[in-house]
Amino acid sequence: MTPIQECIINKNYKTKPIWIMRQAGRYLPEFREIRSQNPDFIKLCLNENLSSEITLQPIKRFKFDAAIIFSDILMLPYAMGQEVKFEKGLGPQLGELNLDKLTNINQNEFNKKLNPIYKSISNISKDPILKNKDLIGFVGAPWTILVYMINKMSPKKKISENFFNDKLLISKLLVIIEKFLKIHIENQIKAGATIIQIFDSWAGLLKDNVYEYIYGPTLNLVNHVKKLGIPVICFPRGISDYKKFCDVVSPDMINIDYDVDPNKIIKEIKIPIQGGLDPKILLTDKETLKKETEKYLNIFKDHPYVFNLGHGILPETKIEMVSELINIVRNYK
Repeated sequence: MTPIQECIINKNYKTKPIWIMRQAGRYLPEFREIRSQNPDFIKLCLNENLSSEITLQPIKRFKFDAAIIFSDILMLPYAMGQEVKFEKGLGPQLGELNLDKLTNINQNEFNKKLNPIYKSISNISKDPILKNKDLIGFVGAPWTILVYMINKMSPKKKISENFFNDKLLISKLLVIIEKFLKIHIENQIKAGATIIQIFDSWAGLLKDNVYEYIYGPTLNLVNHVKKLGIPVICFPRGISDYKKFCDVVSPDMINIDYDVDPNKIIKEIKIPIQGGLDPKILLTDKETLKKETEKYLNIFKDHPYVFNLGHGILPETKIEMVSELINIVRNYK
């Protein structure tokens, strides 16, 4: 059993495994070299050879306890027929939403569009470098996917004033999204993913209808993963009540964001915990990094805990700071 699965399944709290969200990507010089020659991000995600290489880059360099497939949560709307493109300085830009077309998506066509991702997972899962390590597949939570599909861009850039007004559209779209997320999850597991993480990046946007739009749809995905026999991690970033989320949704592990108090979390949450460190700490100095990293390790010393960040690693992060972080975690007693 892998260190992370030991933590999740056997509630082993003595070892503290480590991996980092967005570890396969923009802070690595070897990734930047590939990216400079492949400006179309969607095509890069669908290049099974390059995506396999990118996924394994941080494992070769840092020997993390898990690889996470190089892909994106927005591959789902892409495969559902909505235009998705990434523009420098603007982030993801999505095309017009056609509900009639979405209700008639051909499942075989959906699978065909994402097949290179599944081939990449299959290739990586057979690599000897992943012996005793996990291969994490992932999806966006239904709510976060819906936010991008309706808003057509990151809410960080702009959010439509009437976004929440069309309740019928939201409810219909959530059903369609959930259906294809389940297919995408199942395909990743069949290909060789050993853990699924569900990213709800925009859970913090919602103050009302949390049960209807976040808890319910995510619970359906969590139950689907559990039936397929592998652990599931949830990351409802910015959610107001992590305890209530865990009580209702019941993932195998919860990833916390950097805005929550870990001292409060340890008192309230009984399931295994992951993450928390602010990625900006990696932009400071080694002394600060040690202090902040050991804060989380101390708080979760007697609790099943996987070290990770409270959001994705920042592009400007220096390689030596990542190495230092790993040394701190590995040498912690």
